Amino acid sequence: MTVDRRSVLRSASRLAALSAAGGLVAACGGPSDVHGPDGPSVAARPQPAHLTESPAAGPSGSPSPSPSPSPSATPFALPPLAADTPQEVVTGPRTRPQLALTFHGQGDPAIATALLTAAEQHGARLTVLAVGSWLDEQPQIAERILSGGHELGNHTQNHLDICALSAEQAHEEIAQCAQRLERLTGSIGRWFRPSAAQYANAMVKEQAQRVGYPHVLSFDVDPRDYADPGAETVTRRVLRAAAAGSVVALHMDHPGTVTALPAILDGLAGQGLHAVTASELCA
Repeated sequence: MTVDRRSVLRSASRLAALSAAGGLVAACGGPSDVHGPDGPSVAARPQPAHLTESPAAGPSGSPSPSPSPSPSATPFALPPLAADTPQEVVTGPRTRPQLALTFHGQGDPAIATALLTAAEQHGARLTVLAVGSWLDEQPQIAERILSGGHELGNHTQNHLDICALSAEQAHEEIAQCAQRLERLTGSIGRWFRPSAAQYANAMVKEQAQRVGYPHVLSFDVDPRDYADPGAETVTRRVLRAAAAGSVVALHMDHPGTVTALPAILDGLAGQGLHAVTASELCA
């Protein structure tokens, strides 16, 4: 199915009138993404050693280069995680009819708002891992995400290949985004996802813990929507690979993903699955 970007953007703009919005476009996805020839493959990676939840430490790093609004968003009340939640979450429990749709947070806020609205109309809650530079450009989007009952987390400040950085550079990338989240919402969020990588290496996990993230959020389903294969293809790839406990990696800044989301949610419902936040999945 061919996606008419102008039509989607016009629709997104109408939906965006319900909420505040503004724009920045960028793509996400990296060489470590795992997929098959016509769809995502489920990661067959052993889980790391378990780590129980601990209080989040305050982030450190360089001061913000620009002022931002005072905290006005109320963070979604996070359920406590299960005591055996691993340090790097790839999937949740396979025993409940739930999965998590996680979105790399960047791009045109009108598209992002359209996507959030579509999820809310289907009773779904999403997890958005925001890039800090996006929050600098569009600080109001943090409140829009949380006010819809969704979850907000950290996807680094500038979306660099974090596993290729030095330890201090990686720390700064994580800490600077955490500062934006804390200033805008009063919390650094529970989850950190590495940029340009599916999995965090040992150095990145260590730096995430230094900032206050005991858990890294990976994923097991990658429909490669960042390549713009079309809404029908994105839908088919998600529905073929997703199962109870899956963590699906998607992107907010692609109109085809907005178009695909209602069909994805309808298809998941037909399979008896419901989209919840990553924290709900791992509770």
